[in-house]
Amino acid sequence: MEHITLLLAIVIVTALVFDFTNGFHDTANAMATTISTGAMKPKSAVAMSAVLNLVGAFLSVEVAKTISSGIVNESGITPEVIFAALVGAILWNLLTWLVGLPSSSSHALMGGLIGATIASVGVSGVNGGTVVTKVLIPAIAAPLVAGIGAYLASRLTYKLGQKTDEKATAKGYRAGQIASAGLVSLAHGTNDAQKTMGIITLALVAGNVLAPGSNPPMWVIVSAGVAIALGTYLGGWRIIRTMGKGLTDLQPQQGFAAQTSAASVILASSNLGFSLSTTHSCSGAVMGAGLGRKGGVVRWSTATRMFVAWGLTLPAAGLVAAGSEYVTKQGDWGVAVVAAFLVLSSAAIWIYSRRQVVDHTNVNEVDETGEQPGVVTTAIAAVTPPPAGQVAVHDDFKTTIPSPTANASENGPASPAAV
Repeated sequence: MEHITLLLAIVIVTALVFDFTNGFHDTANAMATTISTGAMKPKSAVAMSAVLNLVGAFLSVEVAKTISSGIVNESGITPEVIFAALVGAILWNLLTWLVGLPSSSSHALMGGLIGATIASVGVSGVNGGTVVTKVLIPAIAAPLVAGIGAYLASRLTYKLGQKTDEKATAKGYRAGQIASAGLVSLAHGTNDAQKTMGIITLALVAGNVLAPGSNPPMWVIVSAGVAIALGTYLGGWRIIRTMGKGLTDLQPQQGFAAQTSAASVILASSNLGFSLSTTHSCSGAVMGAGLGRKGGVVRWSTATRMFVAWGLTLPAAGLVAAGSEYVTKQGDWGVAVVAAFLVLSSAAIWIYSRRQVVDHTNVNEVDETGEQPGVVTTAIAAVTPPPAGQVAVHDDFKTTIPSPTANASENGPASPAAV
């Protein structure tokens, strides 16, 4: 019993570490567009997001119940399995953070849990129907629904505001962005913080501390909320840069449309108990909003790398978790080896990240080398009429430079067709 108690403590601490990485990994979902458009200063934005993530953690437990008693069968699941699952999820979070890719922390956790369960008890330990209906289908539907909603909302806002003063409407939409970013942060707390609550609850059930089917205890809810809030406050600046500047160039109108659409999808899924990826929802909304402005384009080379990361998340986290589970089954020394591997790997990733620091002081800077326009971006830019103004060509880039006398159009200030 003492061994189980010690192991449970290790699992709970590791789960909270995952929750912490989830917080700084997913800060970009709520605040990237708000920061990139200048609606809020970076540090103020992540502080607001942290507070609202904490509040959101107390609003529902539906997603936590999906994790703790839906995806895998509780019988046969041991604390070692959950520990191995968390190792796979944490390492995938850190690797994608290092390269600045907004992958799904949720799917990293799901992949880790599925991989470790299969390695422990076989495929029968996974509830395939629940995985399909509450994980895979929402993973495909969420970015599409959020993207279409953001596209339509962007088109509508420009249509309604085409006869109004550009500067006046920009101020109003920046205020709207702050409100919608707060809503996304609140929604993130209701969905992602619950995933850690669910995994800790599953560990407590596996350790015979709670009865199967139990709701998360209050101390679990509080600790998970605090962990994700702290991670959010530190800010995942690398991913914020990618979401805010790497995918597309957003104006306040588009930022407001993207955040409102994403928040609606996330809140609806939390209410239904779907373990939705907030990253998928927000990324889809950003791309939809980017295409919602006439002349706006998405940098598809960056988007393609992001899609590849999405596809690799479940299997990559699952493979690492399965290997970790094989080692932990060897006994106490196995658990110690996996724990040391996690600590050393995490430290190595952090040290490597110090070679090129990204923080609140340079989060809106774009790499001086830029990104060469892909085939899709070039084609869209070629057939899209530019705003009123002068067109200048620099190397491979076609840039619209507004003339001083040009009337404001729905496109707002001109921006590079592709960067």
